[in-house]
Amino acid sequence: MASTKPFSAAIQERRTYYALESSSPIPDARIQEIVRDAILHVPSAFNSQTTRAVVLLNEAHQKMWDLVVEVYKQQLPEDKFNRANQKFPMFRAAYGTILFYEDSDVMREFQIKYKSYEHMFPEWSEHTNGMHQFTVWTALEAEGLGANLQHYNPLIDVRLETEFKIPSTWRLKAQMVFGKPTSGPAVPDDQKQFHPVEDRMK
Repeated sequence: MASTKPFSAAIQERRTYYALESSSPIPDARIQEIVRDAILHVPSAFNSQTTRAVVLLNEAHQKMWDLVVEVYKQQLPEDKFNRANQKFPMFRAAYGTILFYEDSDVMREFQIKYKSYEHMFPEWSEHTNGMHQFTVWTALEAEGLGANLQHYNPLIDVRLETEFKIPSTWRLKAQMVFGKPTSGPAVPDDQKQFHPVEDRMK
């Protein structure tokens, strides 16, 4: 059953959670439905629909983070890898990861079709991908899951493309890790800081 939480409340309660365990209060089918609804209904410039997503659960999720460790160990100096590797087990311990991509072929088609706006489509592509990320993140947390957003691309792109049969025209943008929270958000509610709205809204 979908969450009935008001949209404004869901936005306000969306937070970053790092302490996550490999369980979920909702079935896998509901997780897939949340991502599918975002892919179908989140807007994009000229209805270009360039965003793509890959949902990795359980063993596929764990395999993905094993590959991240492998790639980083091969490509980074030992000291930098050791620092990065302090976080990888925490991400692997979660329930799943959603990979967010943009399809460069589709974007190029719209650049050709609308030459006057050719230079803007890469920026608009980032806009819609961010909207997809926010929509999915908020929806997952409304269902009782916690999430955090990572950016280990581009070092991991080729390995993930090979392992999960990702089309070569998809460009990785972010990795959303999610699972059941085992503690509060990264920044406690009473410590979250806001710049004055008056300075940011006219």
